[in-house]
Amino acid sequence: MNEPIDAVIPWVDGGDPAHRAKLDAWLAQLGRQRPVAADPTRFNDDGELAWCLASIVRFAPWLRTLHVVTDAQRPAVLDAFRGTPWEARVRLVDHRELYAGFEQYLPTFNSRSISCLFWRIPGIAEHYVYFNDDFMLLRPVAPEDFFRDGRVVVRGHWEKQACRRWDKRLAKALGVRRQGAALPTESKAQDLSARLAGFADRCFRLRHCPYPMRRATLADYFAERPALLRETIGYRLRDPAQLRPESLATHLELARGTALVDDALQLLHLKPAEQPPWRVRRKLRRAERDPAHAFACVQSLEKADPGTHADILAWLDRRVGTLAGALAS
Repeated sequence: MNEPIDAVIPWVDGGDPAHRAKLDAWLAQLGRQRPVAADPTRFNDDGELAWCLASIVRFAPWLRTLHVVTDAQRPAVLDAFRGTPWEARVRLVDHRELYAGFEQYLPTFNSRSISCLFWRIPGIAEHYVYFNDDFMLLRPVAPEDFFRDGRVVVRGHWEKQACRRWDKRLAKALGVRRQGAALPTESKAQDLSARLAGFADRCFRLRHCPYPMRRATLADYFAERPALLRETIGYRLRDPAQLRPESLATHLELARGTALVDDALQLLHLKPAEQPPWRVRRKLRRAERDPAHAFACVQSLEKADPGTHADILAWLDRRVGTLAGALAS
């Protein structure tokens, strides 16, 4: 890759009184019980952004600009960049920039709606990598790990769409969900995205790790489908009927032959709220031994019990390090 590559990182502090007031006001308009999509854990901040940024500085310094997308907020962790060579490379992007011309859909509390508009960030590179704020890199990575030979490198596996699988239909009828399986809304969003890209029966299930994307892919797609764009960004909270933008972009690349499936780099996926402490620690030990583990995702860190929480933080400090340390090295 000789072209610049940017990173995009959406972030929210759900503990901010102004953000809480916006969300509460919107929920009051719904006139019903708080939906699962508005669970506070979706908006909580437990310091994950600091490790995300530290991992990028330490392991992917070739990224040109880091676009941190927020809603009238500023992460305090960005103060660490002041006076460093990285200061000019970190840009705060407000939702109002993304939604220019679509202000009627603000405020929004839906990461899918927000990520659907990343291509509208002023000055964003044609190639960018989408990080959730709970994504971290665990080892040095190269541009070719995300874009190679003119193609987007995607990580995941093919499987039948849930509506085509008898076991999924039976489980749905019985109300059974396998522990650790994707939420029904997540599977539906990916299946819908696959169908929109022309895949009637199959779906490429993405790993929950940084997503490489090309700006033109969604920009061109939605330029021809403005009604679908408005429908997608009109959801203020996640909805089962909504597509998943990074999945749509991946399937569009796959349909065009401009995607390369490569699962050589592995993911450490921690869910302390769902995985027992022994399993979390086993995953940490495995990732420590295996150099192929290049990515980590720690979901709902604040829901971990105190001992597991401390173990995860200590492991991240050893493996990723602090942002101050990364900037000083």
